[in-house]
Amino acid sequence: MSSGPPGAPAPDLTAGGLVTVEDRVVPGPAGEPDVTVLILRPATASGPVAGIYHIHSGGMVTGDRRSQVDALLPYVAEGRAVVVSVEYRLAPEHPDPAPVEDCYAGLVWTAENAAELDIDPHRLMILGASSGGGLAAGTALLARDRDFPALSHQVLICPMLDDRLQTHSSRMLDGDGTWDRNDNLFGWTALLGDRRGGPDVSPYAAPARATDLGGLPRTYIDCGSAESFRDEAIDYATRLSQAGVLVDLHLWGGGCHGYEVLARHSAIARASLATRDEFIRRVLES
Repeated sequence: MSSGPPGAPAPDLTAGGLVTVEDRVVPGPAGEPDVTVLILRPATASGPVAGIYHIHSGGMVTGDRRSQVDALLPYVAEGRAVVVSVEYRLAPEHPDPAPVEDCYAGLVWTAENAAELDIDPHRLMILGASSGGGLAAGTALLARDRDFPALSHQVLICPMLDDRLQTHSSRMLDGDGTWDRNDNLFGWTALLGDRRGGPDVSPYAAPARATDLGGLPRTYIDCGSAESFRDEAIDYATRLSQAGVLVDLHLWGGGCHGYEVLARHSAIARASLATRDEFIRRVLES
């Protein structure tokens, strides 16, 4: 998920007045605190449009509802989509299942209030990058298993899916300055504590553990070939396809974790962003 480099000025989420920006507190999981969502809507009403439910990255431990959401502004400014970005509780202060349950609660609210938000309930996409991609996949599993809401698509960008750290890619990087095996261990342990890697981890927390991937929405997955999440992303895409889910998988040669931010003007970043943008636009126009 592309966003501005560290230290860059905060983006204008109004896109010069083309987008209305609203923070709203909505019901959280049963018996848990309420959840805050950021709502971005076209300033000029254009009837029901597609909805993009956004879950931010941050290794399960950092970030907020505004993180990376500016990458989705063009779709709102053009009147093609409404974006709802959820502020979920972060680990380690709030370990699993708090983050994924917060994400699911925000998704339920979005679907239940689709008419007010001018969202077409039949065109509701979930999207996330890195840890947000893992949470998006877990939230999609919850939506399927709880029979609400129906998602049309999931977009998983370099998703963080597997706490077991047994794949080659999850172990191959050490001190490379992106997201290496030490960062991976830290993020998963913050989320799961002593359960990390053991038998008592839910597939909603670590979607790579799901044994049944049938009935999930059409899925777009992309990642770099030189990144920690490569193998789990490829395996997840393969098993989704074997379960009958339509899958678009893109593996970008030489891409490290976060290359779209670290080298956003490189040929690989421009190609991957253009490919993802083309997919999202097709969804929004369908």
